[in-house]
Amino acid sequence: MTEPYTDQYAAALDGADPLRSLRGEYHVPRHGDGEQAYFVGNSLGLQPKSARAHVEDVLDKWAAEAVEAHFTGTTQWMPYHALLREPLARVVGAEPGEVVAMNSLTANLHFMLVSFYRPTRERPAILMEAGAFPSDRYALESQVRFHGFDPATDLIELEPDQPEGRFSMEAIARAIEIHGPRLALVLWPGVQYRTGQAFDVAEITWLGHAAGAVVGFDHAHAAGNLALRLHDDGPDFAVWCHYKYMNAGPGAVAGCFVHARHAHTDRPRFAGWWGHEEATRFRMAPTFEPTPGAEGWQLSNPPILGLAPLRAALELFDRVGMDALRAKSLSLTGYLETLIAQRLSGTLAIVTPGDPGQRGAQLSLRVLEGRGLRGRDAGRSLFESLSAQGVLGDWREPDVIRISPAPMYNSHADVLRFVRATEAWREGRA
Repeated sequence: MTEPYTDQYAAALDGADPLRSLRGEYHVPRHGDGEQAYFVGNSLGLQPKSARAHVEDVLDKWAAEAVEAHFTGTTQWMPYHALLREPLARVVGAEPGEVVAMNSLTANLHFMLVSFYRPTRERPAILMEAGAFPSDRYALESQVRFHGFDPATDLIELEPDQPEGRFSMEAIARAIEIHGPRLALVLWPGVQYRTGQAFDVAEITWLGHAAGAVVGFDHAHAAGNLALRLHDDGPDFAVWCHYKYMNAGPGAVAGCFVHARHAHTDRPRFAGWWGHEEATRFRMAPTFEPTPGAEGWQLSNPPILGLAPLRAALELFDRVGMDALRAKSLSLTGYLETLIAQRLSGTLAIVTPGDPGQRGAQLSLRVLEGRGLRGRDAGRSLFESLSAQGVLGDWREPDVIRISPAPMYNSHADVLRFVRATEAWREGRA
């Protein structure tokens, strides 16, 4: 079959998918007698079936061995975080010493800003995108104020220059050039959460460094979604969460990258015992000697119960690799784009860039009818109808539904189901 709208076409794509068995590694929520078409991996990824065993292993060791579990067996707790080091580095394209799983995303952002946002009277400014996720803006504004500067002049929010809130690289480059002499930091998203636009990390890093600024990234929507190359692209730092595409559970322990050139940095930091050099940590000396690399930013001993689901998730990423996941993602999202163009062009407009190189899994879809359906919001009406049909996306005010086919567990049949559910809503209102 050559008609993309048919069950046979979707089944053929899924049958040829070398990663099709991965869906069976996850708990897919039920809807009626079947499974949901779950497109919210950009908000909370599905639970790996292996996560329970990893958590229970920690609980069993706690029950049987108590404090001795820190030092016994292949999953002893003292070096437990090291079990995640290499697979996490492979997901984000880093060297093992450049990554660490710790804290939460915004906490890690603050810790990175302590070290890498060092404003002076001549260079106090931070450049960020307008419309950033609020937590990032709150963090940056509070840091500017903490250092005694004024966010009204020193937190520079670049407005989008393209339709639907998107940014051209020319606009980013121009802003860095204009504000360069005052810039202490450029903080940019790997993928913009609202539009789904992905950015050129290497180019933005080069531009920021050429202007004399430090460059960091929020990769909350990029980690586990794009085939990142953090070491080669060269930003000074990056932070991300693990509960979205990384499937490590609600409020999962987050991730942090510090480039190898800062492995022995003398930049100031907020220090804690667990960041002390491992070989001498238990001497309990009063002088802090940081572990080289990202692990030197750790504070307290890590939450083993929190790391256990992330370990399960990383095992699955390690099994297939980011390049293979990205290839499937391009197929899924491309199929979604094709079907929307063929069947839903009068109902939905795609906010996300059409160039696959400028997006990840997510398509942000504007509901064209807007507000006013018998006093209700048409977009909310569609969103609620989809949910009632077992098709779950997520809603962003005022009129956008985000649909994110995650290659770990979504199928082309799921994508077709979304399109048909949207048509059912439209026909029900005709």
